[in-house]
Amino acid sequence: MNIVILVKLVPDLVEELTIDTSGVALDTAWLRLIINEFDDHAIEQGILLKERGGGQVTVVAPDIEGVDDVLFTAAAKGADRLIKIKGNFAGINNHALARAFKVVVKELQPDLVLTGVQANNDMDGSVGPLLAGCLEMPYVGYISGVSLSEGKSKVRKEYPGGLIAEMDVALPAILGIQAAEQPPRYVAVSKVRQMMKTSTIEERTASNLDMAGGPTIGRMFQTEAGQRATMLTGSPDEVAVKLVGIFKELGVL
Repeated sequence: MNIVILVKLVPDLVEELTIDTSGVALDTAWLRLIINEFDDHAIEQGILLKERGGGQVTVVAPDIEGVDDVLFTAAAKGADRLIKIKGNFAGINNHALARAFKVVVKELQPDLVLTGVQANNDMDGSVGPLLAGCLEMPYVGYISGVSLSEGKSKVRKEYPGGLIAEMDVALPAILGIQAAEQPPRYVAVSKVRQMMKTSTIEERTASNLDMAGGPTIGRMFQTEAGQRATMLTGSPDEVAVKLVGIFKELGVL
């Protein structure tokens, strides 16, 4: 089984995000990028499938600062092949990223492509369905479990309200992973450093990235505070009288 996993790096939302002087982009001077959480689950799901049924797992990512650590960590978890797409990915949208992934995926001819179902910086759709459109391959998203047999995959798809559907998907296909069947495994830093010495990151070049289809950003801004709340003070009876007065002013009573 030839499994390809596509990953991207996203801003770490734990850190404070600032806007650059242009007003239409994030300031990247101190911006910390981490692997997209759902892509990390896609890696875990791919490794689980390999451990159960054999095959090869290839992890592909765009060349963004910090991507080497992400790829070597994937190797430490069990990925067999690492590919980095070279190009100017600053400010790239998902339409362009999907077209860059398309070239590599067509070369690899996978049986199954896994990617995170979404990311915190998706502004023009998720990568998975956009890539499926480029490659004319079937896509199913919000997947929380995958098994493979006889040229097809049986997937567990989550719906709102806690509903779970099981469906058969003919291969090759692209799946958007919401949650792997187990949490992404932890690997020690020492093992990642070992992979840096023994694993090789292959490089592909994405020239003339086509940004068509992405959004045009007119302005970015921090959340603006609206009218602040009024705190009611006094005894419970006094607060109750004040509340009744407010409700009457609003026409509720």
